[in-house]
Amino acid sequence: MAAAAAGAEPGPVVGAAAAAAAGEEEPGPGAPCAAPLRLARLPLARVKALVKADPDVTLASQEAVFVLARAAELFVETIAKDAYVYAQQGKRKTLQRKDLDNAIEAIDEFAFLEGTLD
Repeated sequence: MAAAAAGAEPGPVVGAAAAAAAGEEEPGPGAPCAAPLRLARLPLARVKALVKADPDVTLASQEAVFVLARAAELFVETIAKDAYVYAQQGKRKTLQRKDLDNAIEAIDEFAFLEGTLD
């Protein structure tokens, strides 16, 4: 029987493997099954408040707020990963301000941030 199962074609990808393949996270064991998948990690109400703090902005759609939140998440993830490389070079696991400074100076994408941490 084991020989027959070993030669069988694999079935469809389900569960955590399917979620990982789709780029989604599956809820943990304590999470209710019917809970919707949270696409943004930043609180959208806070992002909307930041958008409304700009006097030039009068209205912001939920879609615009979501896109801004997601863009901010991706930006923070990118700069943190790049700064972590400098922390590892210093044989540390904790990011320090000097790691962010080094990433900002070394990577052209972050040139617009030069001088902002001073």
